[in-house]
Amino acid sequence: MKTFLGVDGGGTKTDFLLIDASGAVLASHRGGSAYYLEAGFDALQAMMAVGIRKVLQQAGLTAADIEFAFLGLPAYGEDRALLTRLDGIVADVLPVGRYRCGNDVVCGWAGALAADDGINIVAGTGSIAYGEFQGRGARAGGWGELFSDEGSAYWLAREGLTLFSRMSDGRAPKAALYELIREHFHLEADLDVCAAVYGPPPLARSSVAALAPLVARAALQGDAGARGLFEQAAQELAAVVHAVRDQLNVPPRTPLPVSYSGGMFRLDGLLQPLLETALGAGERRYEFVAPRLSPVAGAALYAAKLAGAALSTGSIAALARSVEGSALGDGK
Repeated sequence: MKTFLGVDGGGTKTDFLLIDASGAVLASHRGGSAYYLEAGFDALQAMMAVGIRKVLQQAGLTAADIEFAFLGLPAYGEDRALLTRLDGIVADVLPVGRYRCGNDVVCGWAGALAADDGINIVAGTGSIAYGEFQGRGARAGGWGELFSDEGSAYWLAREGLTLFSRMSDGRAPKAALYELIREHFHLEADLDVCAAVYGPPPLARSSVAALAPLVARAALQGDAGARGLFEQAAQELAAVVHAVRDQLNVPPRTPLPVSYSGGMFRLDGLLQPLLETALGAGERRYEFVAPRLSPVAGAALYAAKLAGAALSTGSIAALARSVEGSALGDGK
């Protein structure tokens, strides 16, 4: 029996999924953070070892029974000096040559498109896109909130705060967002928002991103400025998708599937139609498709593909049924 292990590492949780060639789920486990820049290499190595041993124990298998594994790790590839150490992070528990590490964005792509050709755009706290076409892979975006992550929840919240400041001092007309931010922070004076955001203590990246729903509420209440930010987000994300496509050298008239994931696409349905419109405005042809599987299921599928044993259409459907509605079917 051929088995394949997928690991989808995240900043707060890491999912492990062991499947066979029929798409049956043999075991699963949820561990802690895989963000080694905060947790450290020792903690990452220990968490990975525990997770792999847990799924093997559940399935009654040994490491030698795993045909291949794919491990998606946040920030992988963003510091060349660390690649050798990251590539060996599970060398003590998995046979050498039977696994590959990569950026966790690959898990999102493989899940959304069932490891088929196309591009997946992620717009959550940050933003990034990854795609593959005829054996080539490419990514764009994902350079961090300081000078990138356009179209993300952090970006939208930051731009929303900028709009609030402009509304406050008269550079933009006051509208719904102005009152929503005042209410959210319980401001007595508008300038008090500086202390609320900058601190001490300053708002964490995730806390800033959590303000994005206020911009969505304002847009739904008819705030033209807030609506404009969603339109701008769609244009920025479309540019990221175009950049991946161009790196992949996809002919302009070839219809290319595009899928999506992340919290920005759950903000009252505002972003998705705008992104579809933005992608359809040029000569490049796209097919917008709903995500098919969770990232961890995608990681397991990709492991099978890397082993030269890609799952059949029927096996992929069986896998989708197995993880649907489970904790491992909800993404990050």
